[in-house]
Amino acid sequence: MPKKSVQKDVLILMGSETDADTVDFACAVLDVLKITYDQRITSAHRTPWRLAYAASRAKKQGFKVILGFAGGSAHLPGMAASYTPLPAFAVAVLSKTSVINDFCAVFSSIGMPKGAPLNFCGYGQAGAENAALMAALVLALSDKVLAARVDAHRLKQARSVRRKPRPKGKRS
Repeated sequence: MPKKSVQKDVLILMGSETDADTVDFACAVLDVLKITYDQRITSAHRTPWRLAYAASRAKKQGFKVILGFAGGSAHLPGMAASYTPLPAFAVAVLSKTSVINDFCAVFSSIGMPKGAPLNFCGYGQAGAENAALMAALVLALSDKVLAARVDAHRLKQARSVRRKPRPKGKRS
């Protein structure tokens, strides 16, 4: 008897295994908020058929949001957005070797043509965490329990901000 698959809410697409370090920041937020997700490597250039298949079938498979992570030319998030009716969010993965690649990744995600909406959430750790929070906000529109978890998470973040700086010499 085949195993029944567990429904997942967020589909995370990354261009290569090297993007996983950035993806991990988004996964940490999704885990805290108890949001289910699946991760797949779907290079826009090396495995475009895999990207097209994953993005075009995401809604049918029960996903509600797509997060796309890519560096370099970063075509993955935009291509995913063009293949799906789901909300898609992009994160630029920073290169360890080329500032030019970093600029390309950012501009590729923010330069989408009309008719193929893609929300650019930023780059690196902050972008990954913001993408996860955006996915949570979309999902919370129809889930009051998740909305309460998101509110609690944001309140915890707000409370972590100091009101005054530490005295000189004690800052880290």
